Amino acid sequence: MHPQLSTTGRHLLQRRDLLGQTAAGLAGVALTSLLHQDQLLAAPEVTFNPSQPHAPRKGHRPAAAKNVLVIFCAGACSQLETYDYKPELIKRDGQPLEGGPTVTFQGPAGNLARPQYKFRPRGERGMMVSDMIPHLGGIVDDLAFVHTLTNKSNTHGPAENFLSTGFVLDGFPSIGAWVTYALGTENQDLPAFVAIPDPRGVPQASVNNWGPGFLPAVFQGTPFNSSKPISNLTPPKMVGAQADAAARSLLSLLNDEHLKRNPGDGSLAARMASYELAARMQLSVPRIADLSTETPATLKMYGADSQNTTKAAFARNAILARRLIENGVRFVQLFNGSYASGGRLNWDGHSKLREQYDVHGEILDQPAAALFRDLKQRGLLEDTLVVWCTEFGRMPMFQKGAQGRDHNPQGFTAWLGGAGVRPGTNHGRTDELGFKAVEDVSSVHDLNATILHLLGLEHTKLTFRHNGIDRRLTDVHGHVLKTLIH
Repeated sequence: MHPQLSTTGRHLLQRRDLLGQTAAGLAGVALTSLLHQDQLLAAPEVTFNPSQPHAPRKGHRPAAAKNVLVIFCAGACSQLETYDYKPELIKRDGQPLEGGPTVTFQGPAGNLARPQYKFRPRGERGMMVSDMIPHLGGIVDDLAFVHTLTNKSNTHGPAENFLSTGFVLDGFPSIGAWVTYALGTENQDLPAFVAIPDPRGVPQASVNNWGPGFLPAVFQGTPFNSSKPISNLTPPKMVGAQADAAARSLLSLLNDEHLKRNPGDGSLAARMASYELAARMQLSVPRIADLSTETPATLKMYGADSQNTTKAAFARNAILARRLIENGVRFVQLFNGSYASGGRLNWDGHSKLREQYDVHGEILDQPAAALFRDLKQRGLLEDTLVVWCTEFGRMPMFQKGAQGRDHNPQGFTAWLGGAGVRPGTNHGRTDELGFKAVEDVSSVHDLNATILHLLGLEHTKLTFRHNGIDRRLTDVHGHVLKTLIH
């Protein structure tokens, strides 16, 4: 006895319905093809060989930049003491902000306070830049500025998370992890992603700034600086070079045999790749970190010969950053400032901003400007994108009873320079007092989307499925800041 046909089954036996269903199916195929041609379909996740996780990979489109260097000023460097010149704030110094907040992050708000440094025109473009950073002021003709960044948090740790990962909460991949997951790296003897902590310590969000989140752990950044090399990289003194090489050869043989007996074990292959990279780094990293090969003129240009030991140490970190970029490291984070209360070790200028910034400005200015100039004179800016940023800005008023500014995530400044960037441009503006963004307001998602774009990556297509959700660096937001790029 034949089973009873369903209503759909009976319709399919009719020629007219069968042709109609077929036509609808063909239309769907055609629509899919058109959407694919216009790049409107979601792209598949990145595929990589676990045994070669950092092998170079192509992006979604031709890239302007191959490498990225991020200079991150931890503690929220004030836009009003650096690049956001506000003559009206000078005029209204000491007056209350009408209609402004009576209480800010740390307590009652005081009166408006003029910039604590004189501004003057810099470069051929005559951009007004603070006297706190004269060396950085000298490179403004090569830079493109975003004056209207906003952050979702006014607390340092979550705001750093948001800047580096696109999310306020912990547990999400850093931008460097996303980039190396997507693109790998050219130099297989060095880490694809390096974080260089400030000589004074790590930022408040610490490893979150270079962590892999839910991406494979192999894409985590490797933290080290000129004074604190990678731990456990040097073989014990009792192990000679020949014995060390023989041991690595035997280990490689055993690993290969084990992998043959366990085909498809991606975790095993990834661990093997990690150990093999560590072995290669025993030779490559000491060479990169050895600054004795730098000329006295280069050390002087960066300020590595300074009597200020912290400035000299940061200058050596800046030279290390250049050497990493020079040797093909895909993503480098250079931190200026570390976690500490009261702004003693970072840009968190609550109590005595001028006194604190006199210290921090000297440490940052010459080394960071020399790094940019050095990249340029060596031709490295043709392939390298440089980004200067901080987690949020500062208020135009002083805190009541203090000589410092409170946290302000409503409008702050970042700049880009190098590969693919249109120099001499400015995006957006804050109000006449520098209190909040009012024109072409931008978010950290927009900044990150722009960085990915310059690397040949479409931020909406760089995804990773986690807990049933297609996650991305820019969440469900972000627009490329096209005014800043070629």
